[in-house]
Amino acid sequence: MDSALGTTPATVTGRTWRKVGTRIIPLIGVAYVMSYVDRANLGYVAAPMSRDLHLDSGQVGLAAGLFFIGYIIVEVPSNLALRRFGARKWITRIMLTWGLVTGLTATVDSAAALYIARLALGFAEAGLAAGILLYLTYWFPRRQRSWALTGFFLMIPVSSIVGSPLAAALLTWGQNLFGIAGWRSLFLVEGVVTILIGILIFVFLPDRPADARWLDDAEKSTVERTLAAEAEEQRGHGALTGLRQALTSGRVWALAVAFFAVVFGLYPLAFFLPTMITTITHSIGGAADVGSVLLSGIPYLVAALAMLAWVRVAGRRTAVFATGVPMAVGAAGLLLATFAGNGPVFILAVCLSVAGIYTAMPQFWRIPAIGLTGTAAASGIALINSVSNLSGFVGPYFTGAIKTATGSFTYALLAIAVIMVAGLVVLVTVGRRVERLDGKLTS
Repeated sequence: MDSALGTTPATVTGRTWRKVGTRIIPLIGVAYVMSYVDRANLGYVAAPMSRDLHLDSGQVGLAAGLFFIGYIIVEVPSNLALRRFGARKWITRIMLTWGLVTGLTATVDSAAALYIARLALGFAEAGLAAGILLYLTYWFPRRQRSWALTGFFLMIPVSSIVGSPLAAALLTWGQNLFGIAGWRSLFLVEGVVTILIGILIFVFLPDRPADARWLDDAEKSTVERTLAAEAEEQRGHGALTGLRQALTSGRVWALAVAFFAVVFGLYPLAFFLPTMITTITHSIGGAADVGSVLLSGIPYLVAALAMLAWVRVAGRRTAVFATGVPMAVGAAGLLLATFAGNGPVFILAVCLSVAGIYTAMPQFWRIPAIGLTGTAAASGIALINSVSNLSGFVGPYFTGAIKTATGSFTYALLAIAVIMVAGLVVLVTVGRRVERLDGKLTS
């Protein structure tokens, strides 16, 4: 018992983690919100942009997917650079360059120009998600990561909740405000906002606990000592530590395949959900575009509530259980969507699917952190995220191509559900092996 404060060390430690969470997560969360808004904005503007640029669904899907080519190529080097130069400088660099590219996308006048802009955006934004996931391991030990990761990933559905009305407003009034088409104004505004947030990151984000001015010396020591002890324990029980180990590990690649399946349904829904709603409700035109964009925000509100509810259960369960159950729910929602005959049933099914996918994502990242530390954590996390982002290229293009060929999204949704189920099998198999290491660490 501390005689001055009247608190036990455990209480002080709990207060310290909460302080770290309230200072770190909102700041990096805002950056992540913009990354998802920027990559998903193509879905919000797909209908009016397609009419202006004469694009079909396959071309929109290709443009959406091209973002991930550059993103995947640069992901691992970007994470190693973040580890070397520090999160504050590197995340700022990422945000300034991608904000510039997003703003310039407002000027595209053809399919080819849109393809170039999306490819450039992928190179510019590469490393943000994996870098933030690595950054969180610098602040939160294993026992704190379930709620910390949920708090961070909560920003993804928040981005859709924020992005939908923003897109609807700019589609409605952008022409009057900026003198350009509403969909062009969306790119312009989001580019400027991203640059401003990048400046905030540079000013306020500390690289490590030792650099945090809002922690006192005792709190800095608590965080640093706890994380250092956990890393040492991981190394002693077989955790991977080196670059080559991580990049050649079958366990890491299997986890990458599993996470690919977790998020495979994410991007087709992000890019095509407004169009799917327009199709199933048989509506068309400016007012219909705005209405579909607004309706597309509903599943993400449901997902945010589901994530908050599930974290209370997940913290007391293994990471594999906490990931697998919502992943199965997500697949079931997609299957239900294929049988939906009207708008309300379809939106209900999508709510179920999106809630499952988003709830599974933060819990998944508890698994790699068990067996990776040091350079292996930087490279392994980036590798897993890179492979998963292949789904961002394959999923939208695959979905758009099937829609163009069949006139329906049904078969695409069915295929996505099958891939998620296959990934669930991989997750359970490899995840249990990783959790045996976790058992050694906690014994």
